[in-house]
Amino acid sequence: MTSITSIQHMAQHVGETVTLQGWLHHRTSKGKLHFIQFRDGTGFVQCVVSKSNVSEELFDALSGAGQESSLELEGEVKADERAPGGVELSVQGGQVFQSVSDYPITPKEHGPDFLLSRRHLWMRSKRQWAVLRIRDAVITAMRGFFDERDYLCVDSPMFTPAACEGTSTLFELDYFEGEKAFLTQSGQLYAEASAMAFGKVYCFGPTFRAEKSKTRRHLTEFWMLEPEMAFADLDDVLELAESLIVHVVGEVLRRRQPELKALERDLSKLECIQGGFPRLTYDEVSKILLEHPDSEFVAGEDFGAPDETILSEMHDQPLMITSYPKNIKAFYMKEDPADSSKVLCMDVIAPEGVGEIIGGSQREHLHDVLLQRIRDLGLPEKDYWWYLDLRRHGTVPHAGFGLGFERVVQFMTGMANIRDVSPFPRVPGNANF
Repeated sequence: MTSITSIQHMAQHVGETVTLQGWLHHRTSKGKLHFIQFRDGTGFVQCVVSKSNVSEELFDALSGAGQESSLELEGEVKADERAPGGVELSVQGGQVFQSVSDYPITPKEHGPDFLLSRRHLWMRSKRQWAVLRIRDAVITAMRGFFDERDYLCVDSPMFTPAACEGTSTLFELDYFEGEKAFLTQSGQLYAEASAMAFGKVYCFGPTFRAEKSKTRRHLTEFWMLEPEMAFADLDDVLELAESLIVHVVGEVLRRRQPELKALERDLSKLECIQGGFPRLTYDEVSKILLEHPDSEFVAGEDFGAPDETILSEMHDQPLMITSYPKNIKAFYMKEDPADSSKVLCMDVIAPEGVGEIIGGSQREHLHDVLLQRIRDLGLPEKDYWWYLDLRRHGTVPHAGFGLGFERVVQFMTGMANIRDVSPFPRVPGNANF
C-alpha cells in the first residue's frame, strides 16, 4: 500500500508512489489522456491520467467526473518545473468516491450575492482557499508572538450584562427567567480582570456589533485579539501594536507565498511593513483633513471611513493616531494629565483603505475617577460593579488594545471586501445558514 500524502508535501516524494485524497477542481480530456487539476485543501496539483496506465473502469469514471467529484488517486510524483509546486502526479490507479455533474459554481463569473448565498461551497474555490490559509497563518503568527512574550491566553465570555463600546450596537437577548444579556462587543473588560491576576494576557474570540451596515469594512460578527498589560502605559501599547503587525506580516510572507501568488497580491505592499510607523496626534490629523479638498471631516468628531481612506493613501506603513478628544472615546480610557479634554489612546490605520485595524488606550485605574466617568455618561453603575471592584483591590496602571482580526486579514490578502476573508460572513440579512 502506498503512503497517503498531501499536495503541500509532494515535493518531498519525487520518484515515489503516493496516494492523494481530494476533489477534482478542473478536468481537460484529450483522447486517451485526462489532465486533472486536483485539490486536497493543502494545495493544487496536476494529475496526468493515461488510458494505458490505469484500468478502463477508472479512466471511464474520470471521463464522466465533473468539478468537485471526490477522488483518490495513486501514482508517481514527477518533477516538472512548469507545474505549480514543481511536481505533478502520473496516475497509476485510484477510485471515484462520488461523481458530480451539477456543481452550481461554474468557472464563469458569478455575482457576490450568488456566491455569498452559497458560501458553504464557494470556500472550495482557489481564491477562498488562499484567503483562508492566510487567515490561519495570521492566527498562528499572533499566538506565537504572544507566546514568545509570556502572555497568557484567557478567554472572555460571550454573554455580558452591559456595553463596552456603545449601547446602540448591542445584540440583546433573553437569558433566563427574564434576565437580559448581550452578545459581547469586546473581551477587553474581562481581559483587564485577567491582567490583574496574571500580568500579561490576551483573549481572542468572536465579538458582535448590531450595526445595520453593509459596507466593505463591516461585519456583525467578527474576531478580536485583545492583549492587556498590567504596569503599562500608552507607550507600551504603541510599541506592542507595532511589533505585532511587523511580526504577523513577516510570518505571512514567509509561510504563505503560494497563497499570496494565487491572489496576485502586490507583495511590495507587505514587504515595506518594517516598523517605524508614523505617529500623529488627533489634532495633527484633523488639520490635515480640514485642509484636504476631498475630506468632509468635521473638527472634534471621530474619523469616518472616507477620512481613514485619505490618511491611508498618504502612507505605505500603518498610521498611528494618538490623543483623541475624551468626548468621542469610551468611558474606560484614562484622561491625559497634560490636557483634560483628551484621553491616552491610539488607533492604527492600515494602508490601502482598509481602515482602522487597532484601537487601544491606557485604562483609567483609579476607582473614584472611573466611577465619576460612568456617572457623567449616565451608564448603569450596577452593571459595572465588578469592573469598579478591580480598582479597589490592587489597582495598577494598565493598558491594552483590540485588533480587528478580519481587517488585518483583509490587508494581508488585498481583498476589497471584508466579507471575503471570513469563512461564513455575518452581515445584515445573511444569517440563514
